[in-house]
Amino acid sequence: MLQGDTSFIGQSVRPAWHIPALDGGNGRYLYARCKRIVDVILAAAALALFSPLMLLIALLIKLDSPGPVLFVQERVGCKPRINRRRIAYQPCQFYVYKFRSMRVQADHGLHERFVREFVAARGEQASIGTFKISGDSRLTRVGRVLRKTSLDELPQLLNVLKGDMSLVGPRPVPPYEVALYEEAHYQRLATLPGITGMWQVRGRSRVPFEQMIRMDIEYVQKASLWLDLKILLLTIPAVISGRGAE
Repeated sequence: MLQGDTSFIGQSVRPAWHIPALDGGNGRYLYARCKRIVDVILAAAALALFSPLMLLIALLIKLDSPGPVLFVQERVGCKPRINRRRIAYQPCQFYVYKFRSMRVQADHGLHERFVREFVAARGEQASIGTFKISGDSRLTRVGRVLRKTSLDELPQLLNVLKGDMSLVGPRPVPPYEVALYEEAHYQRLATLPGITGMWQVRGRSRVPFEQMIRMDIEYVQKASLWLDLKILLLTIPAVISGRGAE
C-alpha cells in the first residue's frame, strides 16, 4: 500500500535533531493546547466525512497505474516541548502521507534538483511553480487531477491525528531543503507543520523562496486560533479555484 522515498541524491543533509530547539515564545501554552484539541476533532471529522471519497481515489489510483496507493516521504517538522508552560519546538523528521500521483520508479531526484535551483534564486521571481514542476511527465492521469485539486494531501489527516502535523502551519519540507537553509530560515519551523497555511492561501506557486519564508515566519509570529480559522476558510476557495496549483 505504501511507496517510500527516503533515499535522496546529494546526501549533504543536516539532521533535524542537530538544529537547536526554536523558541515558541511566551503565552503560547494555552494556544498550543487548544490548537491540538481542535486539530484532533476536525481531522477525525474530516476523515469520517471524506472516507468514501478517499476510498474512491484509492480505487482510481490502482486502476490507473501499477503501484501502491500511498506515497510516503521523509519530511522535517517540529515537535513541541513544554517546560513550565513555555514552549520550545524541537526539529524532527517524520514520514508524511500522500496519495501517489506519480508513476512507480519516477525520478525523485528531479525534485531535489528543482528545490536547489529554486532556493538558490532567493528573491528572484520563479518562472515555474513553487515546489511544483510544470508539465511533469512523471504524473499519472489520476495524479494530475489529484495535484490540481490538492486531493493528494487528504491522507495527511492521519499525520494530524498522529501529532506530526497540524491542520494549519508551514508546509513540512524534505531534509534536502532544510540542508540549504540559512540560520534565519529555521524560524519557519518553530511550530507544527500544517496541511494548509499562509503560503498556500496567499501565493503558492506565484511567490519566490524568500517571500514564502517570510509568509511562514509571519504565521509563526502571529499564530492564533482566529488566524487558523481564517486560513482554513480561505483554503476552500484557494483549492476550488486551483490558484497556484500545477
